[in-house]
Amino acid sequence: MEIISDSGPPGAESYLAYMKGKNYIMYWVNESVFYHIYPLGFCGAPRINDGQLVYRLDKVKDFIPHLKEMNVNAVYFGPVFMSTTHGYDTNDYYNIDNRLGDNESFAKICDELHKNGIKVVLDGVFNHVGRGFWAFRDIQEKKQGSPYCSWFQNLNFGGNSPWGDPFWYEGWEGNYDLVKLNLRHPDVKQHIFDAVAMWMDKFKIDGLRLDVAYCMDQDFLRDLKNFCKSRDSQFWLMGEIIHGDYARLANPDLLDSCTNYECYKGIYSSHNDHNYFEIAHSLNRQFANGGIYHNIYTYNFVDNHDVNRIASTVKEFENVGNCFTMAYFMPGVPSVYYGSEWGIKGEKNNTEHDYPLRPCVDVSDIQDNSLYRHVCRLGAIRRKYKALKYGSFENTVIRNEQLVFKRKFEDETVYIAVNLSASDFNIGFNTDGGVKLYDVYDGKTAYDVNGSYVNIHIPAHGTRVLVLTGGEAPEYPLDAEVKDPELPAAEPEKEEEQLRPLPAIGEHGRYRHFKGGEYEFICIAKDTETSEEFVIYKEIGGEGRIWSRPVSIFYQYVDSDGKQVPRFERIG
Repeated sequence: MEIISDSGPPGAESYLAYMKGKNYIMYWVNESVFYHIYPLGFCGAPRINDGQLVYRLDKVKDFIPHLKEMNVNAVYFGPVFMSTTHGYDTNDYYNIDNRLGDNESFAKICDELHKNGIKVVLDGVFNHVGRGFWAFRDIQEKKQGSPYCSWFQNLNFGGNSPWGDPFWYEGWEGNYDLVKLNLRHPDVKQHIFDAVAMWMDKFKIDGLRLDVAYCMDQDFLRDLKNFCKSRDSQFWLMGEIIHGDYARLANPDLLDSCTNYECYKGIYSSHNDHNYFEIAHSLNRQFANGGIYHNIYTYNFVDNHDVNRIASTVKEFENVGNCFTMAYFMPGVPSVYYGSEWGIKGEKNNTEHDYPLRPCVDVSDIQDNSLYRHVCRLGAIRRKYKALKYGSFENTVIRNEQLVFKRKFEDETVYIAVNLSASDFNIGFNTDGGVKLYDVYDGKTAYDVNGSYVNIHIPAHGTRVLVLTGGEAPEYPLDAEVKDPELPAAEPEKEEEQLRPLPAIGEHGRYRHFKGGEYEFICIAKDTETSEEFVIYKEIGGEGRIWSRPVSIFYQYVDSDGKQVPRFERIG
């Protein structure tokens, strides 16, 4: 079955031709940066469904400018369908959870995301349902007389369930509030496939993340893939796999992709133990030439709704940025769990369980701090350079506290260098020729290549993204609008837009942010390590907080409701 787009970014033709033969990696996913939202937590919904219809999830639309600033172009929503508690105990596959809204409101959310070039992936919780699922309730009422007794795995009337039902059934991994479905039953399959068809038709979803795919029936997965691809050849199926061989499920017959838990663990553990050999080994094992997963475009992450937040996991917060660097630039597609881009913390505990990982956040909670700017920068760089989306992988230098690896695709070579030490570090290595290495992360540092050898400087806890050239400087992607190659450019306005002039750099006075806040300019400061210039400014009103932004970001135009306006306009 054909699942590869015939079009691609300039220079990607040979990759697409290669992958067409492999038949299970899709072009739009390669071009993506994901944002993962756990809706019930994100919206602050009641933990127990109170039956009240509240359009809490509509606030996702307010986050769209934030997503675009991060260069996000795909959103993965955790469970959104009717449930009793946490969303994974589904009661109805055909209706949005009333705590989030309804089908009409969610369709409008998806439409707004799509209008902004953002794909939508939903959580397919098909292994099990909740005890409130309509067919299970029918059995509770009618006992052996229910026509749905065969819908559930190992359901029989030879004993009582742990919940006191006069029958036994299989719960997912011993959790009897999660009733395991019999996915080999044709009526169960049809019920699920009809639901997926409705999601594809009404919400225009672009893919599914399959919960606990590692324990699902493979014949069901095969039939689901054939069903989805027959309706949309670009539809993406990604499975949750925690341990074991990813290729068992992520292969041409079953799923397109899977969660990369091996590298999730390797990323944080390498930074905590000051041992880059751990993650380097996993990356080489998985993705180097001949690596066991070099044909699987894995779903990469540093945290999610099931594991402690990365800001709580990494011992030295200064290294959280490098964790994101690894996830963004290793092979596969990166994902950011909501709020972690500005350093939200959260850890499981014995009383609250997973709830601390799933807080309510609003637009007003977004922090424009150094970590957030780092993540935005990574997204812009990843989406610009095809080597970071389509390229091969090779470790170049491995030390306990420094790592350099190479991504290469056709005529484009990019070296990623990270340093987890609290001290700056100089490191040398051989390149694939070239004349200069330009750091597109800071936008100004360049290194001469002598023969094929180069010596670079990596700041403490720092990242460098070095593009190899014949001497010419590459375009710097930071803060530039990044468009997916398959999306047509917007048509120009009939009348040329007149832009208000920006104030002179360093001009003192009062400024208004394009979102409404007002600030007092204090000064321009220079970073002692990188020499980058920052505007220092103070919030007027509120808590009077003091902020900093790079000069290049403070003095720029941004898109607001389709118009170009100054990010900060001088008002006094």
